[in-house]
Amino acid sequence: MGACFSCCGNSAEETNLMPSPEERRSQQLEAAERRRQENESRGVKNLDKVRRQQQRALDMERREEVAARQGDNGPTLRWQAG
Repeated sequence: MGACFSCCGNSAEETNLMPSPEERRSQQLEAAERRRQENESRGVKNLDKVRRQQQRALDMERREEVAARQGDNGPTLRWQAG
């Protein structure tokens, strides 16, 4: 049972699979930076466009409120037999 098999032992290539702690830290830092950049690029691409759309929606709501207060709900639809 005490036989040593050289073919089953760890070779120099297998023991060198793990990078050094410094190299591993730098790889983790690079991966974290890539994830941060990817997250920044997600979501809203054009903030000015979103702000304009929000402003238009607010203006439309205000106009509707003013029209409702004045009693002018716009043209009403009427059925026509024809």
